[in-house]
Amino acid sequence: MTTQVPAILKDSADAPFRQGLVERRDLRPDDVRIDIAYAGICHSDIHTVREEWGPCIFPIVTGHEIAGVVSEIGSEVTKFKVGDHVGVGCLVDSCGECDYCVKGSENFCEKGAVGTYNSKNYDGEIAQGGYSQQIIVTERFVLRIPDAISLEVAAPLLCAGITLYTPLKRWGAGPGKKVAIVGMGGLGHMGVKIAAAMGADVTVISQTMSKEEDGRAFGAVDYRATEDGSVFKELRNSFDLIVCTVSADLPLDKYLGMVKPFGALVLVGLPEKPQNFQVFSLIMGDKVLTGSNIGGIPITQEMLDFCAEHDIAATVETISADEVDAAYDRVVASKVRYRFVIDTSTITPE
Repeated sequence: MTTQVPAILKDSADAPFRQGLVERRDLRPDDVRIDIAYAGICHSDIHTVREEWGPCIFPIVTGHEIAGVVSEIGSEVTKFKVGDHVGVGCLVDSCGECDYCVKGSENFCEKGAVGTYNSKNYDGEIAQGGYSQQIIVTERFVLRIPDAISLEVAAPLLCAGITLYTPLKRWGAGPGKKVAIVGMGGLGHMGVKIAAAMGADVTVISQTMSKEEDGRAFGAVDYRATEDGSVFKELRNSFDLIVCTVSADLPLDKYLGMVKPFGALVLVGLPEKPQNFQVFSLIMGDKVLTGSNIGGIPITQEMLDFCAEHDIAATVETISADEVDAAYDRVVASKVRYRFVIDTSTITPE
Protein backbone atom coordinates (compact mmCIF):
# COMPACT_ATOMS: atom_id res chain seq x y z
CA MET A 1 0.00 0.00 0.00
CA THR A 2 1.09 3.61 -0.50
CA THR A 3 2.82 5.44 2.32
CA GLN A 4 2.16 8.91 3.73
CA VAL A 5 5.48 10.62 4.42
CA PRO A 6 6.30 13.94 6.17
CA ALA A 7 7.31 16.56 3.63
CA ILE A 8 7.66 20.28 2.95
CA LEU A 9 5.09 21.37 0.36
CA LYS A 10 4.13 24.45 -1.59
CA ASP A 11 0.54 24.93 -2.79
CA SER A 12 1.08 27.87 -5.16
CA ALA A 13 3.82 30.19 -6.35
CA ASP A 14 2.87 32.83 -3.78
CA ALA A 15 2.09 30.54 -0.85
CA PRO A 16 4.63 29.92 1.91
CA PHE A 17 5.94 26.42 2.44
CA ARG A 18 3.96 24.20 4.77
CA GLN A 19 4.80 20.94 6.48
CA GLY A 20 2.43 18.10 5.66
CA LEU A 21 2.31 14.65 4.10
CA VAL A 22 3.14 13.38 0.62
CA GLU A 23 2.15 10.01 -0.78
CA ARG A 24 4.83 7.56 -1.87
CA ARG A 25 4.00 4.63 -4.14
CA ASP A 26 4.09 0.95 -3.29
CA LEU A 27 7.55 -0.57 -3.53
CA ARG A 28 8.05 -2.17 -6.94
CA PRO A 29 10.46 -5.07 -7.52
CA ASP A 30 13.22 -2.74 -8.81
CA ASP A 31 12.60 0.07 -6.29
CA VAL A 32 14.72 1.36 -3.43
CA ARG A 33 13.12 3.07 -0.44
CA ILE A 34 15.39 5.77 0.98
CA ASP A 35 15.12 7.43 4.37
CA ILE A 36 16.22 10.96 3.46
CA ALA A 37 18.61 12.60 5.90
CA TYR A 38 19.40 15.82 4.05
CA ALA A 39 18.07 17.68 1.02
CA GLY A 40 19.96 20.53 -0.61
CA ILE A 41 18.31 23.72 -1.85
CA CYS A 42 19.15 24.42 -5.48
CA HIS A 43 18.35 27.69 -7.27
CA SER A 44 16.40 25.52 -9.73
CA ASP A 45 13.98 24.71 -6.89
CA ILE A 46 13.31 28.42 -6.50
CA HIS A 47 12.85 29.12 -10.21
CA THR A 48 10.46 26.18 -10.44
CA VAL A 49 8.11 26.93 -7.54
CA ARG A 50 8.04 30.65 -8.33
CA GLU A 51 7.05 29.67 -11.88
CA GLU A 52 9.89 31.66 -13.39
CA TRP A 53 10.51 28.83 -15.87
CA GLY A 54 6.87 28.13 -16.63
CA PRO A 55 3.81 26.55 -14.98
CA CYS A 56 4.39 24.32 -11.96
CA ILE A 57 2.44 21.27 -10.83
CA PHE A 58 1.04 22.14 -7.39
CA PRO A 59 1.09 21.03 -4.66
CA ILE A 60 4.79 20.33 -5.03
CA VAL A 61 7.64 18.86 -2.99
CA THR A 62 10.86 20.20 -4.49
CA GLY A 63 14.44 19.01 -3.94
CA HIS A 64 16.81 17.07 -6.21
CA GLU A 65 19.89 17.01 -4.01
CA ILE A 66 19.02 14.03 -1.84
CA ALA A 67 21.18 12.03 0.57
CA GLY A 68 20.01 9.28 2.86
CA VAL A 69 20.03 5.63 3.86
CA VAL A 70 18.40 2.64 2.18
CA SER A 71 15.58 1.35 4.38
CA GLU A 72 13.94 -1.20 2.07
CA ILE A 73 14.59 -2.79 -1.32
CA GLY A 74 12.42 -4.50 -3.91
CA SER A 75 12.76 -8.19 -4.67
CA GLU A 76 14.80 -7.61 -7.85
CA VAL A 77 17.24 -5.02 -6.50
CA THR A 78 20.86 -6.19 -6.67
CA LYS A 79 23.03 -3.07 -6.32
CA PHE A 80 21.95 -1.90 -2.88
CA LYS A 81 21.12 -3.27 0.54
CA VAL A 82 19.43 -1.88 3.63
CA GLY A 83 21.77 0.50 5.43
CA ASP A 84 23.67 1.72 2.37
CA HIS A 85 24.36 5.46 2.08
CA VAL A 86 22.85 6.66 -1.19
CA GLY A 87 21.81 9.73 -3.10
CA VAL A 88 19.32 10.83 -5.74
CA GLY A 89 19.86 13.71 -8.13
CA CYS A 90 17.80 15.52 -10.77
CA LEU A 91 16.32 12.41 -12.41
CA VAL A 92 14.32 9.42 -11.17
CA ASP A 93 13.60 7.48 -14.37
CA SER A 94 14.14 7.18 -18.12
CA CYS A 95 13.23 4.66 -20.81
CA GLY A 96 16.52 2.77 -20.41
CA GLU A 97 16.40 1.66 -24.05
CA CYS A 98 17.22 4.59 -26.35
CA ASP A 99 20.77 5.34 -27.52
CA TYR A 100 21.24 8.06 -24.91
CA CYS A 101 20.11 5.87 -22.03
CA VAL A 102 22.23 2.93 -23.19
CA LYS A 103 25.27 5.22 -23.37
CA GLY A 104 24.67 6.59 -19.85
CA SER A 105 23.24 9.96 -20.86
CA GLU A 106 19.82 9.37 -19.34
CA ASN A 107 19.26 13.12 -19.02
CA PHE A 108 18.77 13.20 -22.81
CA CYS A 109 16.39 10.20 -22.96
CA GLU A 110 14.45 10.23 -26.22
CA LYS A 111 11.23 9.32 -24.43
CA GLY A 112 11.85 12.09 -21.92
CA ALA A 113 13.60 11.57 -18.61
CA VAL A 114 11.48 11.86 -15.48
CA GLY A 115 12.59 14.72 -13.24
CA THR A 116 12.73 14.29 -9.49
CA TYR A 117 9.90 16.79 -9.07
CA ASN A 118 7.46 18.85 -11.18
CA SER A 119 7.37 15.92 -13.57
CA LYS A 120 5.16 12.92 -14.38
CA ASN A 121 6.30 9.33 -14.16
CA TYR A 122 5.48 7.14 -17.14
CA ASP A 123 2.44 5.79 -15.30
CA GLY A 124 1.10 9.31 -14.76
CA GLU A 125 2.16 9.57 -11.12
CA ILE A 126 3.42 13.05 -10.18
CA ALA A 127 7.05 12.90 -9.07
CA GLN A 128 7.65 14.59 -5.74
CA GLY A 129 11.14 15.52 -4.58
CA GLY A 130 13.47 15.40 -1.64
CA TYR A 131 12.16 17.94 0.87
CA SER A 132 10.74 14.88 2.56
CA GLN A 133 11.67 12.14 4.99
CA GLN A 134 11.42 9.36 2.42
CA ILE A 135 11.51 8.73 -1.31
CA ILE A 136 11.12 5.65 -3.50
CA VAL A 137 13.27 5.50 -6.65
CA THR A 138 13.95 2.83 -9.23
CA GLU A 139 17.37 1.21 -8.62
CA ARG A 140 18.90 2.57 -11.84
CA PHE A 141 18.69 6.14 -10.55
CA VAL A 142 20.10 5.60 -7.07
CA LEU A 143 23.73 6.64 -6.52
CA ARG A 144 26.11 5.17 -3.98
CA ILE A 145 27.59 7.78 -1.62
CA PRO A 146 31.11 6.76 -0.56
CA ASP A 147 31.71 6.44 3.17
CA ALA A 148 34.33 9.19 2.97
CA ILE A 149 31.61 11.81 2.35
CA SER A 150 29.09 12.55 5.09
CA LEU A 151 25.47 12.73 3.99
CA GLU A 152 25.08 16.38 4.97
CA VAL A 153 27.79 17.61 2.61
CA ALA A 154 27.13 14.97 -0.03
CA ALA A 155 23.58 16.08 -0.83
CA PRO A 156 24.53 19.14 -2.96
CA LEU A 157 26.90 17.03 -5.03
CA LEU A 158 23.87 15.38 -6.66
CA CYS A 159 23.17 18.59 -8.60
CA ALA A 160 25.79 21.26 -7.94
CA GLY A 161 28.62 18.73 -8.05
CA ILE A 162 27.64 16.99 -11.27
CA THR A 163 26.67 20.26 -12.98
CA LEU A 164 30.30 21.40 -12.68
CA TYR A 165 32.07 18.05 -12.99
CA THR A 166 30.56 17.32 -16.40
CA PRO A 167 31.84 20.38 -18.32
CA LEU A 168 35.17 20.41 -16.49
CA LYS A 169 35.80 16.83 -17.54
CA ARG A 170 34.44 17.20 -21.07
CA TRP A 171 36.51 20.27 -21.85
CA GLY A 172 39.72 18.93 -20.38
CA ALA A 173 40.31 20.75 -17.12
CA GLY A 174 43.59 19.42 -15.77
CA PRO A 175 47.33 20.03 -15.46
CA GLY A 176 48.57 22.76 -17.80
CA LYS A 177 45.09 24.20 -18.33
CA LYS A 178 43.91 27.60 -17.12
CA VAL A 179 40.29 27.51 -15.98
CA ALA A 180 38.06 30.35 -14.81
CA ILE A 181 34.92 29.83 -12.76
CA VAL A 182 32.45 32.71 -13.07
CA GLY A 183 30.45 33.11 -9.88
CA MET A 184 31.23 31.85 -6.38
CA GLY A 185 27.87 30.54 -5.24
CA GLY A 186 26.42 27.08 -4.76
CA LEU A 187 27.59 25.96 -8.20
CA GLY A 188 30.74 28.03 -8.46
CA HIS A 189 32.33 26.95 -5.21
CA MET A 190 32.03 23.33 -6.35
CA GLY A 191 33.60 24.24 -9.68
CA VAL A 192 36.62 25.74 -7.96
CA LYS A 193 37.11 22.68 -5.77
CA ILE A 194 36.69 20.16 -8.58
CA ALA A 195 38.81 22.02 -11.15
CA ALA A 196 41.63 22.46 -8.64
CA ALA A 197 41.48 18.74 -7.76
CA MET A 198 41.72 17.93 -11.46
CA GLY A 199 45.02 19.83 -11.50
CA ALA A 200 43.96 22.95 -13.36
CA ASP A 201 45.18 26.49 -12.66
CA VAL A 202 41.93 28.03 -11.35
CA THR A 203 40.81 31.66 -11.30
CA VAL A 204 37.54 32.87 -9.80
CA ILE A 205 35.76 35.72 -11.56
CA SER A 206 33.14 37.28 -9.31
CA GLN A 207 31.29 40.58 -9.01
CA THR A 208 33.31 41.66 -5.98
CA MET A 209 36.30 40.50 -3.95
CA SER A 210 34.17 39.64 -0.91
CA LYS A 211 34.71 35.88 -1.20
CA GLU A 212 38.38 35.92 -2.18
CA GLU A 213 39.57 34.21 1.00
CA ASP A 214 37.14 31.36 0.47
CA GLY A 215 37.97 31.06 -3.21
CA ARG A 216 41.66 30.66 -2.54
CA ALA A 217 40.95 28.21 0.29
CA PHE A 218 38.92 26.11 -2.17
CA GLY A 219 41.88 25.94 -4.55
CA ALA A 220 41.88 29.07 -6.73
CA VAL A 221 45.29 30.60 -7.49
CA ASP A 222 43.76 33.92 -8.54
CA TYR A 223 40.58 35.84 -7.78
CA ARG A 224 39.28 38.75 -9.84
CA ALA A 225 36.27 41.06 -9.66
CA THR A 226 34.28 42.47 -12.56
CA GLU A 227 32.96 45.51 -10.68
CA ASP A 228 35.38 48.00 -12.28
CA GLY A 229 35.49 46.36 -15.72
CA SER A 230 39.29 46.24 -16.01
CA VAL A 231 39.42 42.47 -15.59
CA PHE A 232 38.21 41.88 -19.15
CA LYS A 233 41.18 43.73 -20.60
CA GLU A 234 43.73 42.38 -18.12
CA LEU A 235 42.71 38.75 -18.70
CA ARG A 236 42.17 38.85 -22.44
CA ASN A 237 43.05 35.51 -24.12
CA SER A 238 43.95 34.00 -20.73
CA PHE A 239 41.82 30.88 -20.28
CA ASP A 240 41.50 27.52 -21.97
CA LEU A 241 38.11 27.11 -20.35
CA ILE A 242 35.62 29.38 -18.63
CA VAL A 243 32.60 27.87 -16.86
CA CYS A 244 29.91 30.44 -16.10
CA THR A 245 27.64 29.45 -13.21
CA VAL A 246 25.53 32.59 -12.87
CA SER A 247 21.96 32.94 -14.13
CA ALA A 248 22.19 36.64 -14.92
CA ASP A 249 22.48 38.62 -18.14
CA LEU A 250 26.20 38.91 -18.96
CA PRO A 251 28.27 40.66 -21.64
CA LEU A 252 29.18 37.41 -23.39
CA ASP A 253 31.50 39.10 -25.88
CA LYS A 254 33.67 40.34 -23.02
CA TYR A 255 33.80 36.88 -21.46
CA LEU A 256 34.62 35.31 -24.82
CA GLY A 257 37.46 37.82 -25.06
CA MET A 258 39.08 36.15 -22.05
CA VAL A 259 39.02 32.75 -23.76
CA LYS A 260 42.17 31.64 -25.59
CA PRO A 261 41.96 30.63 -29.25
CA PHE A 262 40.43 27.12 -29.48
CA GLY A 263 39.10 27.48 -25.93
CA ALA A 264 35.53 27.28 -24.65
CA LEU A 265 33.06 29.32 -22.65
CA VAL A 266 30.54 26.93 -21.06
CA LEU A 267 27.25 28.16 -19.62
CA VAL A 268 25.62 26.19 -16.80
CA GLY A 269 23.51 29.00 -15.36
CA LEU A 270 20.07 29.63 -16.86
CA PRO A 271 19.21 33.32 -17.39
CA GLU A 272 15.52 34.03 -17.87
CA LYS A 273 16.05 36.24 -20.94
CA PRO A 274 17.68 35.53 -24.33
CA GLN A 275 21.41 36.31 -24.39
CA ASN A 276 23.29 38.18 -27.12
CA PHE A 277 26.78 37.91 -28.52
CA GLN A 278 28.70 38.72 -31.71
CA VAL A 279 29.62 35.76 -33.91
CA PHE A 280 32.83 37.71 -34.52
CA SER A 281 33.82 36.85 -30.93
CA LEU A 282 33.85 33.17 -31.85
CA ILE A 283 35.32 33.22 -35.33
CA MET A 284 38.32 35.40 -34.46
CA GLY A 285 39.70 32.68 -32.21
CA ASP A 286 38.00 29.45 -33.25
CA LYS A 287 36.29 29.63 -29.87
CA VAL A 288 33.36 27.62 -28.56
CA LEU A 289 30.30 28.97 -26.77
CA THR A 290 28.31 26.08 -25.37
CA GLY A 291 26.13 24.85 -22.54
CA SER A 292 26.21 21.87 -20.22
CA ASN A 293 23.37 19.93 -18.62
CA ILE A 294 23.99 17.91 -15.41
CA GLY A 295 25.04 14.36 -16.39
CA GLY A 296 23.83 10.79 -16.65
CA ILE A 297 24.06 8.19 -13.92
CA PRO A 298 27.53 6.77 -14.77
CA ILE A 299 29.29 10.15 -14.72
CA THR A 300 27.37 11.17 -11.59
CA GLN A 301 28.70 8.09 -9.79
CA GLU A 302 32.15 8.88 -11.18
CA MET A 303 31.85 12.39 -9.74
CA LEU A 304 30.92 11.09 -6.29
CA ASP A 305 33.87 8.69 -6.31
CA PHE A 306 36.20 11.48 -7.50
CA CYS A 307 35.03 13.76 -4.70
CA ALA A 308 35.58 11.03 -2.12
CA GLU A 309 39.06 10.32 -3.47
CA HIS A 310 40.04 14.01 -3.39
CA ASP A 311 38.31 14.92 -0.11
CA ILE A 312 35.84 17.25 -1.85
CA ALA A 313 32.47 18.13 -0.36
CA ALA A 314 30.01 20.97 -0.56
CA THR A 315 30.32 23.80 1.94
CA VAL A 316 26.90 23.96 3.56
CA GLU A 317 24.64 25.73 6.01
CA THR A 318 22.22 23.27 7.61
CA ILE A 319 18.71 24.54 8.29
CA SER A 320 15.47 23.22 9.73
CA ALA A 321 12.20 22.72 7.89
CA ASP A 322 10.71 26.00 9.10
CA GLU A 323 13.56 28.03 7.62
CA VAL A 324 13.05 27.17 3.94
CA ASP A 325 11.14 30.33 2.94
CA ALA A 326 13.85 32.55 4.44
CA ALA A 327 16.55 30.38 2.86
CA TYR A 328 15.02 30.89 -0.61
CA ASP A 329 15.19 34.66 -0.17
CA ARG A 330 18.80 34.42 0.97
CA VAL A 331 19.75 32.30 -2.05
CA VAL A 332 18.25 34.89 -4.40
CA ALA A 333 20.15 37.61 -2.54
CA SER A 334 23.40 35.58 -2.73
CA LYS A 335 23.58 35.47 1.06
CA VAL A 336 24.49 31.83 1.58
CA ARG A 337 27.90 30.20 1.83
CA TYR A 338 27.46 28.09 -0.12
CA ARG A 339 24.57 25.65 -0.16
CA PHE A 340 21.60 25.33 2.17
CA VAL A 341 20.85 21.78 3.28
CA ILE A 342 17.61 20.85 5.01
CA ASP A 343 17.76 18.48 7.99
CA THR A 344 14.68 16.45 7.12
CA SER A 345 14.34 15.10 10.67
CA THR A 346 12.93 18.54 11.57
CA ILE A 347 9.87 18.13 9.33
CA THR A 348 6.77 18.03 11.53
CA PRO A 349 3.48 17.65 9.63
CA GLU A 350 0.77 20.14 10.57
